[in-house]
Amino acid sequence: MTNIPETGRTPRVQIRLVVIQILVLSLLGTLGGRLWYLQIRNGDEYAKEASGNHVQQVVSPAVRGSILDARGVPIADNETRLVVSASRTDLMKMKDDGDAVLTKLAAVLGMKTSDVLDKVRLCDSKTPQPCWNGSPYQPIPITDEATPKQALQIRERAEDFPGITAEPQAVRRYAAPGGANTAQVLGYLSPVTDEEITKAEHTDSPYLRSDQVGRSGLERQYDKELRGKAGVTRYEVDNLGRVIGQAESDKAQPGANVVTSIDSRVQRVAEYELNEAMKDARKEHDRNTGVNYKADSGAVVVMENATGRVVSMASNPSYDPNAWVGGISGKDYTRLTGKESNYPLLNRAIQGQSAPGSVFKVISTAAAIKAGYSFNGPYQCGASYSIGGQVFKNFESKGYGPISLGRALEVSCDTVFYSLAHEQWKKDGGIKPKKDAKDWFYRTAHQFGLGKETGIDLPNEVSGRVPDRRWKQDYWKANKDAWCKYGKKGGSYAQQIAYENCLEGNRMRAGDSVNYSIGQGDTLVTPIQMATIYGAIANGGTLYDPTVGKAIISADGKDVREIKPKSHGRLPMSKQTRDEIDGALEGVATRGSAAWRFGGWPQDEIPMHAKTGTAEVYGKQTTSWFTTYTKEYTVVMTISQGGTGSGASAPAVRKIYNALYGVSEDGEIDRRKALLPTPQKSLPKIEKDGSIDAPKVGVYPPKADEQATEEGQQQVAYDGPAATVPASGTGTNRAARRRPGNPKGLKKGRRSLV
Repeated sequence: MTNIPETGRTPRVQIRLVVIQILVLSLLGTLGGRLWYLQIRNGDEYAKEASGNHVQQVVSPAVRGSILDARGVPIADNETRLVVSASRTDLMKMKDDGDAVLTKLAAVLGMKTSDVLDKVRLCDSKTPQPCWNGSPYQPIPITDEATPKQALQIRERAEDFPGITAEPQAVRRYAAPGGANTAQVLGYLSPVTDEEITKAEHTDSPYLRSDQVGRSGLERQYDKELRGKAGVTRYEVDNLGRVIGQAESDKAQPGANVVTSIDSRVQRVAEYELNEAMKDARKEHDRNTGVNYKADSGAVVVMENATGRVVSMASNPSYDPNAWVGGISGKDYTRLTGKESNYPLLNRAIQGQSAPGSVFKVISTAAAIKAGYSFNGPYQCGASYSIGGQVFKNFESKGYGPISLGRALEVSCDTVFYSLAHEQWKKDGGIKPKKDAKDWFYRTAHQFGLGKETGIDLPNEVSGRVPDRRWKQDYWKANKDAWCKYGKKGGSYAQQIAYENCLEGNRMRAGDSVNYSIGQGDTLVTPIQMATIYGAIANGGTLYDPTVGKAIISADGKDVREIKPKSHGRLPMSKQTRDEIDGALEGVATRGSAAWRFGGWPQDEIPMHAKTGTAEVYGKQTTSWFTTYTKEYTVVMTISQGGTGSGASAPAVRKIYNALYGVSEDGEIDRRKALLPTPQKSLPKIEKDGSIDAPKVGVYPPKADEQATEEGQQQVAYDGPAATVPASGTGTNRAARRRPGNPKGLKKGRRSLV
């Protein structure tokens, strides 16, 4: 007899089988639950992700919009060029990192091997330009000036050039119509960086790796509008990468076009006359330094009084923005950023700041009246004014006796403003200011808009400086240690100044106030600030935000968004004071310090108002300022180390007015030769097909036998070299970008907006 059950299993074995069965059932239950979760609950999500593994995207870059002048003439557009590019990803897979391929490519393109190698290296803190600052996964352009023969060689010998492509692409062109460079206003493009791509990823305007983005000027300010939206085509592919169908497609949306208030004809005149004025200044002897004036930089602004729109803005030295197209060379980059070329990338109309000299006196005049002084005076205009043991001289030590504030503006009498500023300084408590010090001269400058940006639609505008008591204190705190270390009592002039600043640089001294009253000392302004102020005096007192953009027009011409003029306040003066200052500024042009430059001007028909300025800068020659306005326009010019306002800048400003109104040297007006006697109010005419009227641009200065006219207006074009830093290695294709004429495929006299 045995204790083994009939099944042949002991109780222990049965227990084990039950446990195993439970484990198996648990595993099957877990697996079933997981399958339900993946296929039922989240089935759609994972199915979508799985299908994405079999979709490839092809990106079609959007065509960048054009930048047009006020009449529709393209000043920045696109053209098709043969572009040779290198895939860094493919090159890095090679044993020599693609050096052999790039060396062969350099031979085909007729370039130096080192230049080609430099173009594909990545930028970092240790790598100087030229280098690639875009995405390393994006094809890197080597040149956009390849000939058809070179492109054919590369494509037919593809096995010799792995990772190299030669394709027709749309590239930027800065046409310089009529020789109007407009470089600093337009700006330039460069490839988008990985950092920018990440930053814009979740915005309404994300970047693609192939994008070029604006780096300065209008290209940067209106980059979002100009860039458009790239097209994306999605293809279904099998596991071998073969296309089996098209999933969906988003068409590329070309960028909008920006119509500006710039008139290319006036722009050319302004650039040319500024350059000629600087060349003429260099021929003049500076009796203070014993050498000729250096006239190393300058700027000019032409602005509409009633709107604040900028008709022309020129900065010198300038450059050819086409140097950036297709990647800038090391030689060009050094020229554009080096000290020897005096930094031509700077737009000195909005970024160049200097002491304003006597053009500041309109602000001091308004301040004096706000402080309770009479416009009619009289005030003593002596040859000099003394404060303690220090003598402040009138310009050229000339005195005019008792005069009004109006006459002080006309003859630019410094000593009148010295005495007013000194008296007001004493009323405010002098070196130990009262708690309720009025500081009218400083407060009024802020109310005129100085010490802050004007709000112009261009990036990187600087604010200038009003050296009031708060600024003095902050500046002293920041520099006290350096002054105390360098300063020396009885030392050199610079050491004595540092010594004084160390002891009481935070105090508003009498000398600070009197210097400030005539636009000297620590005061800094920009040309665009002075244009805004004088334009406001001309229009009755409204301070406008200066604008260059006039309208945003979609590529098909159906959507037009005008950029309306905006005001940021009014001048801090009564109508009576404005009228009195206006009359005095007219007197400057007819019987004052600028009268010798406006002899024969048709004052009855085109009333001219002006103010001369000569600013002294320690360690440099004097800065020339000339501010003017008529009923329609304000024109402001400044030349660094150029001499006096009436001597250096005034002749050029008059020639700009001559071109605007069609005035001859003897004062006769010929309306047929007038470029823009009244501001351009309407936008260019847009046709149903999206094209736009684009009149031709003729010659300036006009040749004796070629005074071309169109629709009763003289045309302007390039005739002679501009003061630009040239691009090295300028080839046929690059030169063609600046060549006047209609782009291929366009109707004569019309420019496609697409």
